[in-house]
Amino acid sequence: MKHSIKRQMMAVFLGLMICLVTALFIINIRFLEPYYIDDKKTQFIEMYEALDQAVSNGALKSGNASGELAYLAEKNNISFLVEDHSGRFYTNVHDKEQLKNQLLGYLLNQAQKNSRVLESTDAYQITQSWSPWNQTDYIEMWGQFGDGSQFLIRSPLESIKESAAISNRFLLLIGSVLLLLSMISVWYFSRRLTDPILELAELSEKMADLDFDAKYTSGGSNEIGELGANFNRMSEKLESTISELKSANNRLLKDIEQKEKLEEMRNDFLGNVSHELKTPIALIQGYAEGLKEGVNEDAQSREFYCDVIMDEAAKMNQMVKNLLALNQLEFGDEDIVFERFDLTELVKGVLKSMEILAQQEEISVIFRQEEPVYVWADEFKAEQVVRNYVSNAFHHAKQEKVVEVKMRTEEGKVRVTVFNTGTPIADSDIRHIWEKFYKADKAHTREYGGNGIGLSIVKAIMESFHQKYGVNNYDNGVEFWFELDVQ
Repeated sequence: MKHSIKRQMMAVFLGLMICLVTALFIINIRFLEPYYIDDKKTQFIEMYEALDQAVSNGALKSGNASGELAYLAEKNNISFLVEDHSGRFYTNVHDKEQLKNQLLGYLLNQAQKNSRVLESTDAYQITQSWSPWNQTDYIEMWGQFGDGSQFLIRSPLESIKESAAISNRFLLLIGSVLLLLSMISVWYFSRRLTDPILELAELSEKMADLDFDAKYTSGGSNEIGELGANFNRMSEKLESTISELKSANNRLLKDIEQKEKLEEMRNDFLGNVSHELKTPIALIQGYAEGLKEGVNEDAQSREFYCDVIMDEAAKMNQMVKNLLALNQLEFGDEDIVFERFDLTELVKGVLKSMEILAQQEEISVIFRQEEPVYVWADEFKAEQVVRNYVSNAFHHAKQEKVVEVKMRTEEGKVRVTVFNTGTPIADSDIRHIWEKFYKADKAHTREYGGNGIGLSIVKAIMESFHQKYGVNNYDNGVEFWFELDVQ
């Protein structure tokens, strides 16, 4: 990020370090030499006082103080020359001619031309001068003691400049190292500081996208760690609250959908039932009126009228039962009890119970399965599916009038197929055959006995099992199928 906190922190701290080192470097160049000169002036005064005391008490002549004076002069890099009133010289250097010439120059007011006065009193004068013999600057102190002795104290300024240059180089080196260490330290600590912030920023972005699985993991006992813990608690509460809201909204949508579905089904139910019941009621009414008015007096005719009335009433009763069962299945009001049973025996039982109908319709039923096949399902509802398929096949069997039931097991499932010879279902009808009251054969007579509910019941049962079902067309007939778990 162009304006990230890490970059800003590094820029600020490195800028401060660079400014600090630069300031120290400038101060060192500008003020270190004057500071050294002031310190040297203090050393000169200290040396002057020591020499004055040695001269006054005669220790300089006796040589008793020469060791201490030499040590003090060597420690401060000072050369001194003392000339007493008798013209005798005392010094700490072997070549004293240069010092004598310089002292003579001051006494004759010649050396002052190339010097700059740093401090002046009645007893001495401190100057900064240039030596043409050594081509270097010196700090010098000259004057006289209380007994009238002349003296010259001298120290080369080159050592001070060299010390200042060494100090500057050392400061530059140390400053570079400190800058490098500062860069590493600032990078490390800024990362320690900004990584949790970046994690919190990413976490907040995910929370904005309603992703509550992400959590703050960096921890810590500081303010950022506490903020991360609060983020985690907020994420959990938001997830719980949104989950509750979604659940409530889902329940509300389901209630609305169910209400709309109920209203739609009520209208469809009333329209379809009124349509389906209209014919049998009219037949029952017509034949009942015929019986009452005595249209036919013979017993055989009356028996036929009564049979028609009973048959139509039975059909209406069966249709009402089927509608009630379908209604329970579609709304999930009926419990599904899964149990393990032998599907082969179930199919045999259904075919055995429908032998009379097969004989009446002159239908050849083929079922060669002998081995038991155990499945998991609701046995009563599975029997309804088989019975509806077989009944549907009996009603539509044409030509050779063959109905064949097969079972094939593979990949943990068994597929049951019910095939009947006859005319294939039109493509335009296949997608509608599972709908209530839909009849692919628009020319069916009342003798057929179908009301378009059987396949709707099959659909509802199989969907309650969460299993597959369907239909396949062949040139010589139609095959309906469904699947169940064998494991």
